[in-house]
Amino acid sequence: QLQLVESGGGLVQPGGSLRLSCAASGFSLDYYTIGWFRHAPGKEREGVVCINSGDGTTYYVDSVKGRYTISRDNAKNTVYLKMNSLRPSDTAVYYCAAGFAIRSTLGPEQYNCWGQGTQVTVSS
Repeated sequence: QLQLVESGGGLVQPGGSLRLSCAASGFSLDYYTIGWFRHAPGKEREGVVCINSGDGTTYYVDSVKGRYTISRDNAKNTVYLKMNSLRPSDTAVYYCAAGFAIRSTLGPEQYNCWGQGTQVTVSS
């Protein structure tokens, strides 16, 4: 059974940092492209970043480029999202998702396995 579980969300002040984790079970995540998405109330689900299977190259949406970093630890079967310089507009439920035979895409329809999400709130 394929499963992704996010953790690490919470409340942080503007300018602060968080590290989210996406732990995979039932499959080896290095065979999949892993994406992070976020969904804020009243807004569309938005792709944030993905890390490709195999070579581990990455693709970031412009609004987080230079502030967020995705990484993969194959030994732990976990993908991380380090978020720096957080803004109130980053507030959302963050989801990780896996897709097979895709590369460098932030289209949520391309991903077929999703976690349950973790809340990130950026507020003073």
